[in-house]
Amino acid sequence: MKFRLLLLAALLCAPAALRAADLPALWAERTKSVVAVEYLTETETERRPTISMGTVIDANGTIIIPSGAVDPRAATWQLKDFKVYLPGDAAGTAAEYLGQDAYTGWHFVRADAKTRALLTPVTVFAAQGPSPVPALADFVWGIGLRNKDEDFAPYIMQSHVALIQSLPQRTAISQQEVAGPGLPVFNRDGVLVGIASTSFGQSYLQFSRRSRGDPVLLVNVEESSAFMLAEEILPNLGRIPKSVSGRPLAWLGAYGLEPMDRDVAKFLKLEAQSGAVVSEVLEGSPAEKAGLKDRDIILALDGKPLPPLKPERVVVTWLEREIDRRAPGDTFALTVLRGGSRVELKAVLGEEPKLLREADRKYFDRLGFTAREFVYGDAIERRVKTSEKSGVVAHFVKPSSPAAIAGLRQEDWVKEIDGAEAKTFSDVTAKLADIEKDASRAEFVLLVSRGGETAVLRVKLK
Repeated sequence: MKFRLLLLAALLCAPAALRAADLPALWAERTKSVVAVEYLTETETERRPTISMGTVIDANGTIIIPSGAVDPRAATWQLKDFKVYLPGDAAGTAAEYLGQDAYTGWHFVRADAKTRALLTPVTVFAAQGPSPVPALADFVWGIGLRNKDEDFAPYIMQSHVALIQSLPQRTAISQQEVAGPGLPVFNRDGVLVGIASTSFGQSYLQFSRRSRGDPVLLVNVEESSAFMLAEEILPNLGRIPKSVSGRPLAWLGAYGLEPMDRDVAKFLKLEAQSGAVVSEVLEGSPAEKAGLKDRDIILALDGKPLPPLKPERVVVTWLEREIDRRAPGDTFALTVLRGGSRVELKAVLGEEPKLLREADRKYFDRLGFTAREFVYGDAIERRVKTSEKSGVVAHFVKPSSPAAIAGLRQEDWVKEIDGAEAKTFSDVTAKLADIEKDASRAEFVLLVSRGGETAVLRVKLK
């Protein structure tokens, strides 16, 4: 009896690595909280499939997938035929795309009723109280999914925490890959400690027999060694978009934010202070209305100094996220440094102008290009006043088409058609439609702006 008690005590005190037999049971239970998500992007010439990994967050079958899973240039109406695959199952079921949240960057998808009954929300595996924060060298493990041709077979991954850093979200970096991007990470007891983010690139030197080593950046797109901590994730799982567009979207209009240079900070005696330098205040923006000026240095938000984050550029991401998590109409105070003096400003956030992904588009197959509405962001990029918005942008140019042969390039700004000013999107597309359906038309002429220079293109249709 005494020997048995000693053996039991030894087992209870055994290192975690010696109790690895627990992991298979925990892993099998938690694979019910992960899925693969597939969808098609319908372009002018093809239907392109994309596959991402996702984590189930609630009993309604809501799934989050990473921000990079969807091309930011793609319009929401181009995203088609969403499907959800259970781990190890080759048959997908229909799903609904709910949109993207600007603050977290997550895209939200919802499984159908039949599938959601087979899923377990990852929140079931969260701590009852405060979320545990892994310490350096702590053992962590996660789930990976194989590719579609392997039926998304799940597999277990494990590592140890090497570093915890604010980027600006609190992020742990493990010694090696610990989960698929967008999939959960757990501690030894199976408690959720985070969700894997997009993998960091790793630098290597590549040698050959004839040449010296050249630097090479390798990125593992199927596995990640970095994961955002649960304390960052859990409070934001309820940020399910109200619309597919993700609106409402808060907007300040301080453009080209840059971290305060170390030498500048030293000169201003602000070595212990983070700051974000405003490159430009956009025309008609809430920032302009609040009195913000070009070259102002933002030092504090609502009276709280910007956090001292490393590397310095992370403070810009922090500030942009602070805006994204708010709503149009919200008011906050800015403390800025201007010419050696501190100035207090109050800004009322507005609604983000129409984004590129929301812009109207129309494809003309015979001509060989897609005309896209000229939006606010186009004016900023081309350094013109927003009041001068006119014409259209060549969003897509079909290879070997009449437009391509004439020299039209993607992102060219079309300003005139056959010598007439290209005004509104509807005017331009109506004129292009007339040209396309005119079988007797041999050619037409485009005046385009490219990199600040103007070019005349003669598009031959015959």
